[in-house]
Amino acid sequence: MDDYENTDILPLSEAQTRQYIDAESAWRALAQARQAACEVRGSMMWRTQAGRRYLVRVSASGAQTSLGPASEANAEIFERFMARKQSEEARLRRLRETVQQPVRMNRARRVGRVPAIVVDTLNALAKAGLQEHFMTVGTHALYAYGTACGVRADATATQDIDLRLDARKHLRFVTTMQRLDTSLLGSVQKVDPSFVLRGDQRYTAVNAAGFEIDVIRRAVQGSGADDPHPLRVSAFEDDFRTVQVSTGQALPGGGRFTQMVVATNGRMATMHAPAPDSFVRIKAGLGRRADRDPLKRRKDALQARMVQQLLEAHGLGYQAGGTA
Repeated sequence: MDDYENTDILPLSEAQTRQYIDAESAWRALAQARQAACEVRGSMMWRTQAGRRYLVRVSASGAQTSLGPASEANAEIFERFMARKQSEEARLRRLRETVQQPVRMNRARRVGRVPAIVVDTLNALAKAGLQEHFMTVGTHALYAYGTACGVRADATATQDIDLRLDARKHLRFVTTMQRLDTSLLGSVQKVDPSFVLRGDQRYTAVNAAGFEIDVIRRAVQGSGADDPHPLRVSAFEDDFRTVQVSTGQALPGGGRFTQMVVATNGRMATMHAPAPDSFVRIKAGLGRRADRDPLKRRKDALQARMVQQLLEAHGLGYQAGGTA
């Protein structure tokens, strides 16, 4: 068992580590099945018009596109699509059932430390197809780093999560929101209907238990004339407005760290966080700022030291998931 200078870093037991590895394998298989099922969303059908039969592709949102008149080639396209769709959806159903066993074992062996509300929020974003646009920054990123090293990094008792929106991909994000025909707040409310936006702080949603979700983005460079602030994330009036945060400036070029994390109730989610070295640099900088609240400065410095220890002890680096 590793010894750590920081007593807030505690290694998982061998049983917990084995359980996490098994659960991660099941989770990856489920994620792959979800992606495959996503590729065959919607349907195909035959439609007769003006005496001729046409093959029509129907998207998940209901939009219809003609693929041309009936022919041997189109008949083959139809049969292949429907067969693949049935196969992928059946596989997804089986894996959803299979993953419930690791969830139960995660809970029984106390593998997870992440608050359930955090995991549920990440899964809601993933289900809506929005997860690639967000990075979990701040304190909760420690769960991703600690999990990757097989330890518990426990300086994470906060009642809020910061989600950084990649404003460089804002147009694609808005297009996705239009397809969903819902607001980002609406997606969050599927996790907990009690989430509402704070009247004086439109980038923050708070639920009945006092847990907050903040949506932030990097500070604008230059004049910012073509980058409105605050930025509404969708066409819905009652939706988040992202706030600019100067420390987010370093994140886009710093890379992205991707890790499966486990909630206290055993459920799992994929978390995208800043690259660990970027996290250390930002937190260490905040810990030295004289104009920052002393209690927050001390927490920032502690978290920077914790992640630095993980970098040194485990060679903690980039995980699959690319850059943000």
